[in-house]
Amino acid sequence: MKKFVYLFNEGNSEMKDLLGGKGANLAEMTRIGLPVPFGITISTEACNAYYESGETIPHEVTDQVLQALGKLEERMGKKLGDPSNPLLVSVRSGSKFSMPGMMDTILNLGLNDETAEGLAALTNNPRFVYDSYRRFIQMFSDVVLDVDVFFFEQFLEEVRESKGYSSDPEMKAEDWTEVIKGYKKIVEKHTRKPFPQDPKEQLFLSINAVFNSWNNQRAIVYRRLNKIPDHLGTAVNIQSMVFGNMGNDSGTGVAFTRNPSTGESILYGEYLMNAQGEDVVAGIRTPRPISELNAEMPEVYRQFAETCKNLEMHYLDMQDIEFTIEKGNLYILQTRTGKRTAQAAIRIAVEMVEEGLISKEEALLRVDPDQLNQLLHRRIDDKFERVKIAKGLPASPGAASGIVVFEADEAESLTKEGKKVILVRPETTPDDIHGIISAQAVVTSRGGMTSHAAVVARGMGKACVCGCEELKIDLKNRLFSVGETVVNYGDIITIDGGTGEIMLGEIPMIEPELSDEFKLLLSWADEIRAISVRANGDNPVDARKALEFGAEGIGLVRTEHMFMDAARVPIVQEMILSESFEERSAALEKLLPMQQGDFEGIFEVMKGLPVTIRLLDPPLHEFMPDKEELLVDITKLQILQPDSAELKKKEQLLRKVRQLEEFNPMLGHRGCRLGMINPEIYMMQAKAIFYAAAAVAEKGITVKPEIMIPLVGHVHELREMRQLVIEAASQIKEESGRDFEYTVGTMIEIPRAALTADEIASEADFFSFGTNDLTQTTFGYSRDDAEGKFLQTYIERKVLPENPFAVLDQNGVGKLVEMAVKLGRTTKPSLKTGICGEHGGEKSSIDFCFRKGLDYVSCSPFRVPLARLAAAQATIRHGKAAETEVMNI
Repeated sequence: MKKFVYLFNEGNSEMKDLLGGKGANLAEMTRIGLPVPFGITISTEACNAYYESGETIPHEVTDQVLQALGKLEERMGKKLGDPSNPLLVSVRSGSKFSMPGMMDTILNLGLNDETAEGLAALTNNPRFVYDSYRRFIQMFSDVVLDVDVFFFEQFLEEVRESKGYSSDPEMKAEDWTEVIKGYKKIVEKHTRKPFPQDPKEQLFLSINAVFNSWNNQRAIVYRRLNKIPDHLGTAVNIQSMVFGNMGNDSGTGVAFTRNPSTGESILYGEYLMNAQGEDVVAGIRTPRPISELNAEMPEVYRQFAETCKNLEMHYLDMQDIEFTIEKGNLYILQTRTGKRTAQAAIRIAVEMVEEGLISKEEALLRVDPDQLNQLLHRRIDDKFERVKIAKGLPASPGAASGIVVFEADEAESLTKEGKKVILVRPETTPDDIHGIISAQAVVTSRGGMTSHAAVVARGMGKACVCGCEELKIDLKNRLFSVGETVVNYGDIITIDGGTGEIMLGEIPMIEPELSDEFKLLLSWADEIRAISVRANGDNPVDARKALEFGAEGIGLVRTEHMFMDAARVPIVQEMILSESFEERSAALEKLLPMQQGDFEGIFEVMKGLPVTIRLLDPPLHEFMPDKEELLVDITKLQILQPDSAELKKKEQLLRKVRQLEEFNPMLGHRGCRLGMINPEIYMMQAKAIFYAAAAVAEKGITVKPEIMIPLVGHVHELREMRQLVIEAASQIKEESGRDFEYTVGTMIEIPRAALTADEIASEADFFSFGTNDLTQTTFGYSRDDAEGKFLQTYIERKVLPENPFAVLDQNGVGKLVEMAVKLGRTTKPSLKTGICGEHGGEKSSIDFCFRKGLDYVSCSPFRVPLARLAAAQATIRHGKAAETEVMNI
């Protein structure tokens, strides 16, 4: 019979696929002798079997659970449902990959009217027992019976107020028994059934609920965001309870072995005395810093600090640890690799290398390239005045401005309208995840540094301020107040997640600086990576930023961006409106020195590094006024100024706009087709490039321009355009008396170009893959229409695994890239190949480029650090395999 259920002493840390991350770590901690309350794990395979059986627990799973439960009872010396000595357990989910707060937890299972009475007599602590019982009823009702927590919280608040209490610890045993009676009535009212009293029925209903939570909406959203496969399933951990709410010598907490925000090697976390674990992470009470436990319970703190050190040494990574203190005894409930900010990830990785714990290669693999974007965001400019209204806990670094909203749905809908919002809540729950994803930042009035809002925001790289108790939030009237200051829905605030400050209005921000650890890590990446990284940039400012972030050249200069400068548009339009070659040439003569200045600026900044310049790509109508706006202007002028010169000019513009209008401009008169029909345009650009090369050569800067012909689909197009460039180079060499090197290549962005790459390579010195257009022409998608109308639905329905414009479609578009590289190098073995679409800054696409033997990737300047790291990771993961693959090309 297949084994579905494991005791904690039957597993280890290598069994995450089967036991989930939590179960595997509980087994590992049990194996190495830590004080872990004993329990059992129902495997992820049981979860999949549950769904295969029509969302029912198979008989063999039920039988194995009962057998394992018997062994657990024997080990603990207690029985589930025995009034004289009851076993109480927690039931928790635990998938292979950590999904904090996304699935459901139930504590104190096994309590009913009889076991509560028996346990009260046994412990001589009825207050603790009935506090635990009311918690169990509330959690079980929420998770299993689908009764909203609101009803229980509202009733509890009413009882507290009626007795004049301000907090839960003031409640006495008789108060809790009153609450329990009220809770039972709430359950019966909403479910039309009494609260279940049979502990085994409670247990199996809870197992059902945990399996179901794998497919709740927030878990689905979280998996989609973090690219976690849906088929993995979740394990169920059933663990004997220890109690942090047995009095002032008991407590509970969450701690990290290093600071998850900064990476500092110091114990970081929070705890509450006389509380259960959910109180810390749910934000119900604001906890105390873990350092204060040293003064309150020095021996427990010493033991805990030693345990943290041992766990970090065992797992060789920063750990996130949940613990409970029961009557002065420490218990470890969970450890897992701690989620951290990008800043912390880098510092921890670098310091662990310096401490001799891990290698440079392991350090590079520890940092997710996507996280690096967090470090490249803006921060508040200290030169500007801050109107600070409140300060909470600095839960996730970074800064943001936005309009205040109070509901996750509002955050999502307003973001879709293009507005920047900040989500303000008393506390967040996993149901708010879509709002957190949409918002620029999150603010809560309750909860600590390990609350739901803090953990989720840090994982997403969003600024977050938690536990700001000064905020009095009025959800009904959609406002919050701090003293006499009132902030309404729609008002703008700025928050600083690094200081915890909340400020009125929008405050200017400045660009970030890279830390020494970041620079060191990237230097290690540069030592290891075997693929170059360039940047896309259209002006000297972009070029400087590219160099600052470590680019080894410019992989794409889009010359049309130079044409779109406001001062040049009239000259460009003059060129387009020309009725003769002579008129067009005159306009181009005006543009030539402007283009030359653009190229000189970039060449001077790059100081001899390669610069790839793409000749004009978009259709000419993009430089013309909008047709609808022209029609409106003409109609007004016909009525008000029928004889004006302005009217004649606008009518001429309209005629040209209509003449240039195309049914499908993406596949129309653009790219090299412009150069074929109007070669004087490309001739002007080529001359400008070579004049610039000659000019900077006089300043002692060696330049080797790489001139790229766009949208080539046939070798004859490239042959003609290559000859045009050669003629321009010869003319400028003769005029300037200077010799310079250059290459001519093409952008592969049409499927036919990839299919005939062996022919095209005969006229090309390099290939640069324009994967944006190549994706459009391969899929037959117009990007703007696809992303706006159906692409997101395709991704949600798993028709497509990813947005192919964000992540390279390796099975389709990637095959064309691979084919083009292979065919091109059969003609020209030394052919240089690169990628310059948006995929050049995406980690899995970079991995693909390395494996297929491309020489470089090019991306936006701000993504260069990400690309450098991803390129190093690809080299570490696939070095030998990639070398074999390239040799076979």
